[in-house]
Amino acid sequence: MGKLVINYDKLTRENIKELVNICPFNAIEDKGDKIDINAGCKLCKMCVRKGPKDIIKFVEGEKKEIDKSLWKGVAIYVDHVEGQIHPVTFELIGKAKELAAKINQPVYALFIGHNIEKKAEEILHYGVDNVFVYDYEELKDFTIEPYTSVFEDFINNVKPTAILVGATTIGRSLAPRVAARFRTGLTADCTILDMKENTDLIQIRPAFGGNIMAQIINPNARPQMSTVRYKVMDAAKRQDGISGQISVCKIDKEKLKSNIKVLKVTKKEIESTISDAEVIIAAGRGIKAQKDMDMVYELAELLDAKVAGTRPLVEAGWIDAKEQIGLSGRTVKPKLIIVLGVSGAVQFTAGMNSSDYIFAINKDEKAPIFNACHYGIVGDIYDIVPKIIEKLKLNKKIEVVL
Repeated sequence: MGKLVINYDKLTRENIKELVNICPFNAIEDKGDKIDINAGCKLCKMCVRKGPKDIIKFVEGEKKEIDKSLWKGVAIYVDHVEGQIHPVTFELIGKAKELAAKINQPVYALFIGHNIEKKAEEILHYGVDNVFVYDYEELKDFTIEPYTSVFEDFINNVKPTAILVGATTIGRSLAPRVAARFRTGLTADCTILDMKENTDLIQIRPAFGGNIMAQIINPNARPQMSTVRYKVMDAAKRQDGISGQISVCKIDKEKLKSNIKVLKVTKKEIESTISDAEVIIAAGRGIKAQKDMDMVYELAELLDAKVAGTRPLVEAGWIDAKEQIGLSGRTVKPKLIIVLGVSGAVQFTAGMNSSDYIFAINKDEKAPIFNACHYGIVGDIYDIVPKIIEKLKLNKKIEVVL
């Protein structure tokens, strides 16, 4: 990585003020007769391009060379609880197969736990070439040190060029530690993944509060690591036959020691969430009062749908935080989502733009949501939604009579 170098000999009061004002991130601090660049610097180089000439220069850092041919295959981490595989795993397999096909390399799965060897056979039905199983009693419960050591052992032995991890509670804890051990990059919550012919992984995610989509590559380090939220990618289809193999791996038990002792595991009650819903009614700022949410819930009941919304509704206390869609909420992928009075900011659409059908109602014909939806109505939700409810009730009456 490069760095900014300041020529202090050419600093004057005039160009110090100019540099302070030109930085969009307030990263240049006025220190009287000199300047400091603080941690807010994003290396946008605005001070180099548009600032006073020869005051600040960007110096390229020494690039680390890596033999990419030594790293082959796209691996996924099998997220599970007591062998019950989280569905995000099958979504990662689907994307891994797509990426691996572009570079003609295999797909691997890393399965860590206890009494899981037989359950690993299920993964082979999804087209994985090799499932690497670490089955030890010490790995029965998730503890970060031994799981990280196992992950490290897998990478050292297999050398996958890219690794995909589900952005679950476990995945978000495990992936950063593994990346740190290999001094490699990790891109969190990717929404789009692609692969270059030279095996560089293209990782795209919303950045700066969702205002831009950042394209990130890691050309000088391996493995390349990304986390992906549930319901973002298309799941691989289960096949009747299997063609891959299971590799049972051994590791020194000294590496499985942990400073954490699990005393008790309390199972959380399984609850239905908007991430699992097939139909969702999502409300936004177009809802003027909390009592008007009754209209949204009535429509949802008629369509057997879940109610969700945007961040302002959560902050107002009108819906629960678990019902928020977006970057700071949940990612959903229903068969149908009806969006009521939502402007369609990137922060929201990033959490639902993979839905099969998006139907939007908004009175602002220039609202960004119309760029993301499949069908849209320009109009007031207070005029349109009651009419939809009336039609649905009429159809139900006809069905009862028939």
